[in-house]
Amino acid sequence: MKLGIVGLPNVGKSTLFNAITKAGAESANYPFCTIDPNIGVVAVPDERLDVLAKMYNPKKVTPTSIEFLDIAGLVRGASRGEGLGNKFLSHIREVDAIVHVVRCFDDGDIVHVDGSVDPARDIETINLELIFSDIEAVDKRIEKTKKQMKSGDKKYLAELAILESIKENLEKGLPVRTMKFDPEQLEYVDQLFLLTSKPVLYCANVSEDGISTADQNPYVAKVKEIADAERSEVIVICAKIEEEIAQLEDDEKKMFLEELGLSESGLDKLVKASYKLLGLISFLTAGEQEVRAWTIVKGTKAPQAAGKIHSDFERGFIRAEIVAYDDLARLGSMAAAKEQGLVRSEGKEYVMQDGDVTLFRFNV
Repeated sequence: MKLGIVGLPNVGKSTLFNAITKAGAESANYPFCTIDPNIGVVAVPDERLDVLAKMYNPKKVTPTSIEFLDIAGLVRGASRGEGLGNKFLSHIREVDAIVHVVRCFDDGDIVHVDGSVDPARDIETINLELIFSDIEAVDKRIEKTKKQMKSGDKKYLAELAILESIKENLEKGLPVRTMKFDPEQLEYVDQLFLLTSKPVLYCANVSEDGISTADQNPYVAKVKEIADAERSEVIVICAKIEEEIAQLEDDEKKMFLEELGLSESGLDKLVKASYKLLGLISFLTAGEQEVRAWTIVKGTKAPQAAGKIHSDFERGFIRAEIVAYDDLARLGSMAAAKEQGLVRSEGKEYVMQDGDVTLFRFNV
């Protein structure tokens, strides 16, 4: 999973990215790796792995991971190539979802690029640049489709209708993700790789003393209103606090969060919200060699989940032996789960569930 962090200058975007990647650097199980200066790979926090590790005492524990891309260079006019415009837009094409950091605090010492704090205006600035880029892409596609219509194939007529509808909505300032399509149309729209079709998670960045009163923050309320209108997700974070948390050991981190009245870090919230946004779940494998989490799309069937581990597992799939994590954790061992009749044998049509602890049987 690759997430692109975007935002205007001085909204806390880079502070958040640095905090996230610092947290990754200190992860014992999944070392942080810098692919290049603005990419960080971070282990997905999953307390279930710790429980299974105590049960199996494996040689290694491997969480699943998320790749964060710090997308810099946005200025008004990016779609026309101003600033690092084209580079900025090409980076967004690479990601699965956009994490849009929005400043929701006043601070006279931190200059705002537009002179004042206004989340609605800031969100519109970035959205419009993506919309302008999409309009240009759709125009090119319309031109191409009109030429293809000369062949007499009726599918191009249907495609033209979709493209013209998308353009009409984009010109009204509506991102593609807010538009409704039937399954067949959606399959076509996905192939267009439009920037505004990507799901968005808004990060409302509040001040250190504003984290406990975020519910009363009018800026945060505005971000939530915009997100609701376009069926996006919102989390409230304080990038400055995340930077401080990233320096702490696990025990200190827990105490620090408790003192602030927080149940989890912003990174944990960000990961959970991203999974929900992208429709992802994790299944688990456990044994003496390794305890590991694997990320799949919700609705994935057992053979395809097996294929995440190795293509041979999918090709020679026989069955999956599965116990729900909650049952295994409650009973304390696989043997006890078997005695209770809670280990199931599932076939090719089984749809994987979050937290399935799985052993795949295969023969190649």
